[in-house]
Amino acid sequence: MEEAMRMSRVARALTIGFAVSAALTVAPPGATAERGQNPNTGRCCDVVVTDQARDQITVLDTRGDWNDPRAVRWSWRPTADQGFADLLDNWGLPDEAKLRTYRHRRYLLTTDSYGLAAMVPYPSGTGSYWAGDVGRSANPHSIEVLPDGNVAVAASTGGWVRVYTASQGPRSTDHTEFAFPGAHAVYWDTGRALLWTVGDHEVVGLTVGGTAAAPTLTPSVRHALPTPWGHDLQPVAGRDRLWVSTGSRVYQLDPRTGVFHDDYRGAESIDVTGIKSVTTNPTTGQTLTTAPEPGTGCTWCTATVRLHLPTDSHTLPDAQIYKARWWVDPR
Repeated sequence: MEEAMRMSRVARALTIGFAVSAALTVAPPGATAERGQNPNTGRCCDVVVTDQARDQITVLDTRGDWNDPRAVRWSWRPTADQGFADLLDNWGLPDEAKLRTYRHRRYLLTTDSYGLAAMVPYPSGTGSYWAGDVGRSANPHSIEVLPDGNVAVAASTGGWVRVYTASQGPRSTDHTEFAFPGAHAVYWDTGRALLWTVGDHEVVGLTVGGTAAAPTLTPSVRHALPTPWGHDLQPVAGRDRLWVSTGSRVYQLDPRTGVFHDDYRGAESIDVTGIKSVTTNPTTGQTLTTAPEPGTGCTWCTATVRLHLPTDSHTLPDAQIYKARWWVDPR
């Protein structure tokens, strides 16, 4: 996303206004579960989306019709009642959502281009393990929790990857920083004990050193991108590879060899221009992607999540989806 995201914010809001469908009206502030849905129930096929039309994170069932409100499993946005009074100005363009398990508890990990980065208990949605304003001008784009309880954040406009000392307190601002132009994604590789990140021209594996109270970041592995403008980086379920999307292509990176593969199964539909997010369901093997499509009033958004192997799609009425991910912890 670019600075245009902020400039068009008011115009976008006026365009959408009350156009959000009655079937899927804006959820009440905070975390909500739709009637008849239990967000605690493990589901293989739920998807989380960052919906910038509704300014919220929404979890949906891919086995249902997204025109039906019963497909909405859970939704969240920060509120004062939930303990985010000091960070409300940093929410308005959610651009990342992940499910992670830390110390046997589940969390929503989310970032917003207005500056919020947060690790929020799921499904309560109340309070935060950690949350902070990492800078509106930095345009945070991704977040990850590390084994020691610290939190990594990537910021594209800021051009950095930081590790915040979240283990030291829920509003800790202390951090270490690795300068990385166009930083768009972060993913913790447990097997290699590396924090992977992708930027404008490289994929880098960072070693996290030091202590929980005083971490350090050191680049240990570097792989030049075959095409520029790296965007997403996620594990390929069932294979020792990483999904890497750029401005024009989608690759599978073999971390052992540094080879970016484009001959993987499903490449004919997955490897297209402008993919903002790509993830594989570790249970079913199905891959989902998002890419901007016309008709949303937002040049970086789509209303449709596309599935591959087998092919399917789901459209959320009047949505402006930036990223979508399977609502599972792939690690």
